[in-house]
Amino acid sequence: MYLIKLNNKIFRNTQGYLDKMLKEFELSSGSYPYLLMLYENEGINQNKISKELGYDKAMSARTITKLIKLGYLDRIKDETDSRANKLFLTLKAKVVIPKVLHKIHELVYLITEDLNEEEKNITIDSLKKVLSNIKKIKL
Repeated sequence: MYLIKLNNKIFRNTQGYLDKMLKEFELSSGSYPYLLMLYENEGINQNKISKELGYDKAMSARTITKLIKLGYLDRIKDETDSRANKLFLTLKAKVVIPKVLHKIHELVYLITEDLNEEEKNITIDSLKKVLSNIKKIKL
């Protein structure tokens, strides 16, 4: 129980911090991952983003629509699949993403500043194992 409790507290606190830090960009802890996903995979479709991020399609549709309205994304019909849309970052997004990454790196530094490199690596490796195990469980 303690592991789950700690994980929930870490998640809620990091989300709250990021929500405050990203407010100046009109982004939230729930919306910035879409920009980062497209930063690495520009032109992928909405369904692929949902799957990669682990969000349901309805949530992704709402978030993507919001990001389009904010001027961060462009949606273009996929020429090979008329039911799908490809997503691209706008110039505004390309300017903001390095600033968002800086905020995230600041947070990572703050929450790990009293850990040495070995402790950081052990923590990351352990959390990867926990994530792998939870993915194996049939939900």
